[in-house]
Amino acid sequence: MIDRFYPIFDSADWLARMLPLGVTFAQLRIKDRDEEEIRAEIREALDLCEEYGATLVVNDHWRLAIEEEASFVHLGQEDLDEADVGAIRDAGLRLGVSTHDHLELDRALALEPDYIALGPVYPTILKKMRWHEQGLERVSEWKESIGDVPLCAIGGLTVERAPGVIAAGADILSVVTDITLNSDPEERVRAWIAATRTEIPEEMP
Repeated sequence: MIDRFYPIFDSADWLARMLPLGVTFAQLRIKDRDEEEIRAEIREALDLCEEYGATLVVNDHWRLAIEEEASFVHLGQEDLDEADVGAIRDAGLRLGVSTHDHLELDRALALEPDYIALGPVYPTILKKMRWHEQGLERVSEWKESIGDVPLCAIGGLTVERAPGVIAAGADILSVVTDITLNSDPEERVRAWIAATRTEIPEEMP
């Protein structure tokens, strides 16, 4: 089963804080670090997830994910340009893919991913993007297009916005700054878990 709540963290230290609270599905997204540092973070994160029975999704670094025997990798559209999806699948990893427009959605669906992410649903401060907010109507449109493939909504999500995003069709809600920039991240994670603690069937392609 995949939890609806899908936080993204930039270090294993965050996972050490949040997994004991009940996080079961999380992404490790590390940028601008050298390969050995990233490998060490992935290794520590995988050990923590094994300890707490959680699933770790490795962002971008698919070669390291294979080498460190991760089970799930997430790729953005630019990552797809260089990734060997065949090698990822041959290694038994599941795959999530970011999308922002119809061309990217078509590209992602051709890969038979295990989830498709759409963002930013709301304005986000995480990073500069050329896409404006997608809105809840686009969430509903994407879900209608992808059918049984789980849809992950990301970008500007808050606990307060969660019910509307789920009602629009999102199966998974991915969160970054609403937790990491919160004055009490642990309490915010507890609130997210309380708001989203339902599961979706893991009927993956």
